[in-house]
Amino acid sequence: MSGALFWAFLCSLHGATEVMAETAGLRAWAQAKGSLIQQPAPNFKLMASMPDDSFQEVELASYRGKKYVVLYTFPACFTFVCASELVAFSNLQKEFDDRNVQVLGMSIDTEHVHKAWKNTPQDKGGIGPIAHPLLADVKKEVSTDYGCLLDNGLALRAVYIIDKEGIVRSEMKNDLPLGRNVEEVLRILDALQFHEKSVKDGDERVCPAGWKKGAKAMKPTTEGVAEYFSSK
Repeated sequence: MSGALFWAFLCSLHGATEVMAETAGLRAWAQAKGSLIQQPAPNFKLMASMPDDSFQEVELASYRGKKYVVLYTFPACFTFVCASELVAFSNLQKEFDDRNVQVLGMSIDTEHVHKAWKNTPQDKGGIGPIAHPLLADVKKEVSTDYGCLLDNGLALRAVYIIDKEGIVRSEMKNDLPLGRNVEEVLRILDALQFHEKSVKDGDERVCPAGWKKGAKAMKPTTEGVAEYFSSK
């Protein structure tokens, strides 16, 4: 059930005070719940500031069966670590394109604030053009559904890697002062796509610690582990 529907349901049963209390409890539960990994990614429809500065509605389900999705959240526009991260994701757009990945950034700001930040020069506290959509989670429902909303109303620095079937395959979260490594996101994507191909080819391989594209993988057996270590 979406956040909006759940709110309406509660309102039909209780007064406003009780609803506020129960909604706060729901939010706390969402933050504490288990990982989304191996679960269907919660769908959403949000307005976004697009790379060409137009405003469009983006629905996660529209990519299902077509593209992998990297959804990353950031606390707020016109802040500090966030600026470096958005530019880092944008600078590697070709790498994501080569892997058939749609990158989506998201914060609780409106699409208009996203556009204003992009149209502000970097030497004035802006970020300049960004090569992927920036989603406006102004109601904070998506951040709640994904379990990354803090009590202060901001989202953690989270990254969700979603496969072409709409399943969450990787989930990474950082506290607010800690910037993310976009190269690590690409590494995880490479590992996921390598594993999927090996399964499709009927010769499953899994990716050991620090695995990078082109490196030796291992069979998911005791013998496979022994073979992997013997070759190092």
